[in-house]
Amino acid sequence: MEDYLEKIYELMHEKGYARVSDIASSLEVQPSSVTKMIQKLDDNQYVTYEKYRGIILTSRGQRLGKQMKERHRMLADFLRMLGVGEETITRDVEGIEHHVSPKTLDTLQSLVLFFESHEDCRTQFEEFCQERRSGGSSATDNV
Repeated sequence: MEDYLEKIYELMHEKGYARVSDIASSLEVQPSSVTKMIQKLDDNQYVTYEKYRGIILTSRGQRLGKQMKERHRMLADFLRMLGVGEETITRDVEGIEHHVSPKTLDTLQSLVLFFESHEDCRTQFEEFCQERRSGGSSATDNV
C-alpha cells in the first residue's frame, strides 16, 4: 500500500494527476492489481477514486505519500553517504523501507543529518572506508 501511495504522490507532483496505467507501468504491475489496490486505498480514505476519472490523494493520503517519499529519499541519501552505488541503492531502498522500524528509520535520519552538518566526520568516514577497500588496516585487523 505504501508503494502505491508513494507512487501516486510522485505522479501527482510530476504530472498533476495519477492514472491507473501510469501507476501500473511505474510499479511494473498489472493494471488490474493497481485497480484493486486503489479501491482499498479509497475504502481506507487515502485516495478518492472514480472509475475512468483518475485518482486524487486525500489529505490523509497526501501526508502518508509525502512521508513515504521522504523516507525513501532519506534511505537513499544514507546509502549514498556510505558509498553504495546507485543501482544497488534503488534495489536496496525498496527492501529496507518496508522492513525497518520507525525507531530505526528515525535513528538513520539523525545519522544522515549529523553527517550533513559535520563534514569533517563524513570525510573521516569516507577516508576510513576507502582505506578498508584498498586493503589497508582496519579496526577488525586487531581482533
